[in-house]
Amino acid sequence: MKQSKAYRFIIAINTAFNRLTGNTKHIPMKRTLSTIIILGMLMGVASCKKSLLNQDNPNTLTVDQFWKTETDAQKGVNSIYAMFFQTGGWNRWIYFRLDLTSDEGFSNSPWTELGDWTRFQYINYNFFEGNVNTYRDFYKAIFRCNQVLTHVPDIQFADAKKKAQLLAQAKFLRGYYNYYGAVLWENFPLVTTLQTPTDLPVASSLAQVWVQVEKDLQEASADLPEQWTGDDIGRPTKGAAQALLGKALMQQHKWTEAKTAFDYLVTGAGKSYYALVDFKENFRADNENNRESVFEIQFSDANKTAEGDAPNSNLGTTRAQFFAPRSIGWSDGQARYWTVGEFKKEKTVSGGIDPRLRYTLFYPALEADFGDKTYGRSWQWGADEAWFKKYSRDYYRTNEDYFNQVNNRVIRYADVLLMYAEALNELGQTTQAYTYVNMVRQRSNMATLELAYPAIGSNKDLFRTRLKTERLLELCGESVRWADLKRWGDLDTQAGVNEVALRDPDFKNFVVGKHIRLPLPQIEVENNTNLKQNPNY
Repeated sequence: MKQSKAYRFIIAINTAFNRLTGNTKHIPMKRTLSTIIILGMLMGVASCKKSLLNQDNPNTLTVDQFWKTETDAQKGVNSIYAMFFQTGGWNRWIYFRLDLTSDEGFSNSPWTELGDWTRFQYINYNFFEGNVNTYRDFYKAIFRCNQVLTHVPDIQFADAKKKAQLLAQAKFLRGYYNYYGAVLWENFPLVTTLQTPTDLPVASSLAQVWVQVEKDLQEASADLPEQWTGDDIGRPTKGAAQALLGKALMQQHKWTEAKTAFDYLVTGAGKSYYALVDFKENFRADNENNRESVFEIQFSDANKTAEGDAPNSNLGTTRAQFFAPRSIGWSDGQARYWTVGEFKKEKTVSGGIDPRLRYTLFYPALEADFGDKTYGRSWQWGADEAWFKKYSRDYYRTNEDYFNQVNNRVIRYADVLLMYAEALNELGQTTQAYTYVNMVRQRSNMATLELAYPAIGSNKDLFRTRLKTERLLELCGESVRWADLKRWGDLDTQAGVNEVALRDPDFKNFVVGKHIRLPLPQIEVENNTNLKQNPNY
């Protein structure tokens, strides 16, 4: 019997369905017709117009709807600052990378993998808390910067100066994240335009990252105000941009350019805005954004909620909770005990202990030396144990939590003065460099460097060696030591690493040429054919 075209079509569909399902038995016509109906429905769904599926959320503004007004621009900039409250950055994990990986700190965390990432035991390059979380949050922040820098130029402003200042903040913050990307990963892929999920950023060398950091900070400095007032206090100023630019130049040993960047704050037009204050005021919730502050992160305990990106998310820092002594916090991070000894090697001009020790570290003799208990209790931990005290709240409470409101002073004027002295010394102006070290020392009632260490004289190498200790005494636990060790070249040779390992045995694991930088998250390398893993990983 002659078969109709319709029948042959049904048989073809039936055969195809059997092959797809692996069924070799004959299927009755009635069931075949049911199959056709089902397949027809599926084909209908597959052929639906994309517009039916890609619907805008009525509760969320689209990109085209949002970037229209000055208020939108301000909100876009504010969203960049919100990244400071995320766990990958200054809310939590950045301190494990900058403080605990340096010779100032270490981890005895029962979470073995977390501790391993402070002692150069990088096994899983995709370890979230050690690597991926920070890497991800850095790029989320940079994406938000790029949104502002892409869309805000097209928005009409009544005041062109306000528009320039918003763009300058985005450039500062992009430079900020790329600076720390260079310090941690070095070959940190640069992303300076808006990205889509299918984009594959190209690899960047450390030198290229520094070029971009310098460009962003120089352009930001040109349009940032010298000071903010009212609710805007805490946003980056011209001085903050110059200081961070100087730090970036210092890491490259561009001493002349670094000195020029710092000139604004030390000897130039911005000098009147900065001064040294009572040392302890730099690490408490009182007297924040004072004259010693060059740039600080504005934390708050207003929202005692979980971390996240919602309007009511935690706005505080968990650093103290993770770094406090056992039974007070988690104690995942501790200070190396050798740091205590450094503070006690030299007396004040009145014969006392360096007062900075009192506000820098918790240690066994704290109560005997200064009459201070640790979070209201006498010392009850090991005789050779120490913890970081800066940014703790021991002066008014007996425990820590996830909502610490103490601002993080990312850049202090004392840091700028010591870097300025370092740049002068490297330029052969050692005699002039004494002035700025002495300003920091004398604030803490320490004798001038000339009186305390006359053998240094004008010897550049001896001055540099002493300056390393001066930076420890002033800045211990402030997340600058890792960059310092790299800048000084102490990690470039096995001999240098061996010397550091005498203070911190974790450096026995350090491999020269490898651990000077973190590995890129392996998932990034595998998903992006333009990237390759960092050297020796």
